[in-house]
Amino acid sequence: MSSFKAVHVPKRLGQQLCHRMFATSTRRLADEVRIVEVGPRDGLQNEKNTVPLRTKIELIQRLAKTGIRDIEAGSFVAPKWVPQMANSAEVLNHILGHPPPAPYSIAYNFLVPNLKGLENFIRASGEANNKSGDNAPITSPEDPNEPPTPPPSPKPEEEEVPASNTSTQDPNEMPSTTSGVDSPLGQKKASSSLSTEISLFAAATEAFSKANTNCSIAESLERCKPIVALAKSHNIRVRGYVSVALGCPYEGPDVSPSKVADITATLLEMGADEVSVADTTGMGTAPRTQELLKALSAAGIASKDLALHFHDTYGQALVNAVVGLEHGIRIFDSAVGGLGGCPYSKGATGNVATEDLVYCLHSLGAKTGVNVEKMAEIGSWITKELGRANDSRAGKALLASKSL
Repeated sequence: MSSFKAVHVPKRLGQQLCHRMFATSTRRLADEVRIVEVGPRDGLQNEKNTVPLRTKIELIQRLAKTGIRDIEAGSFVAPKWVPQMANSAEVLNHILGHPPPAPYSIAYNFLVPNLKGLENFIRASGEANNKSGDNAPITSPEDPNEPPTPPPSPKPEEEEVPASNTSTQDPNEMPSTTSGVDSPLGQKKASSSLSTEISLFAAATEAFSKANTNCSIAESLERCKPIVALAKSHNIRVRGYVSVALGCPYEGPDVSPSKVADITATLLEMGADEVSVADTTGMGTAPRTQELLKALSAAGIASKDLALHFHDTYGQALVNAVVGLEHGIRIFDSAVGGLGGCPYSKGATGNVATEDLVYCLHSLGAKTGVNVEKMAEIGSWITKELGRANDSRAGKALLASKSL
C-alpha cells in the first residue's frame, strides 16, 4: 500500500484557498433565480394620476411575453386608501377570462390587506371562472397545505447561540423556484397556463404598522391568521411581506433584525408559502442587509422560503441584491422601469428596476428566463404612458445600443 505524505499548507494560503473555493462554488450553484415582477401593483399604486384599466392590462400582457413567471397584478384594498388599485377585480377577471399569451406558466399575485379583501378576491375569481364554465378559482397546482419547514421562533437578542438552520441544503445551492409553475430550466412551454395567489403583509416597526394598518404588529399578525386559513381552505398559495425591514420612515434605519426574523417566522409558521422581506424605504446597505440575513438564518429560516424586495432610494438596491445572492437567496422582487414608491413612506423612490436586476444577475452567470431586451422596451413604454422618467439605467443603455 502506498503511503501518502501530508503537505503543510500555510494558514494564510489555506484561508485564501478556502475563500476561492467558496466563491467558485457560489458562482456555480447560484445559477437559477426567480424574479417576481411587482410593477403592475407595487409599481403603480403610488402614481398620482389615475392609470387606465387598459394600460394596466396591456402592461401585464406585455410582461407575460418576457419569460417572467410571477407577476404581482393588483390589490383588493379599499379604494379610499389606495385609489389606483380600485379596478383590481376587473384586472383579475380579464386575466382569468383572457389569459395573456406567455412562453411559460405564470402565477398572478394579488395583495389582500384583510379578510374582506380575500373574500372579494375569491368572489371575483369565482365570477370570472363561472363565465368560462368553471366553479372554483384557478390556484397554484402545488399543494398549498404543505407549508415550508416551520422554523422555530427566533431566540432573544441576548442569547448568543443561534438556532440551527432548518434547511438541509447547502445555503448556496439553488432551492426550488416554483411558484405555481415549473422550474425555469427545462420548463415546458404553455401559451395560457396560469395560477393565482395572494399576498398579505406585516410591518417590522410599530410606527409603520400603525400608519399602514392602524394596528400594532401583534394585532396585524393576528389579523393574518384567518386570511391564511381561508386561503388554504380554497387551495390558494400565500405570500407574506415584511415591510420596512431595513429602515422605517418614522423610526429610522436601525430596525431590529431579530424582530424582522420573528415576524417572518410567525408568517411561515401560520402557513405562508414564502415571505418577501422588504426594504420599503431603500435605506438598506450591504452590511445591514448581511446582518439581517444572518439573523434570519440564525432563526432557522431556510433561504428557499425567502424573497428580497429592494427599493433604490439611495442607489443600493443592486448591491444589496448581490449580498442576498451570496447568502443563498434566489427570489427577488423588482419593477419594470423602476416603478414604485410607498404611499406611507414619503421620499422612498421606486423598486429596483427589473431590467437592472436581470442584467446584473445575467452578468453573474445566473439564469432568470427573462428577456432583458423585451423588458427594456416595456420599461420605456410604460414610463412614457405614465409621463415619468425611466429609472432603469440598463434598460436605457440597451435601447440606446440597439438604435446605433
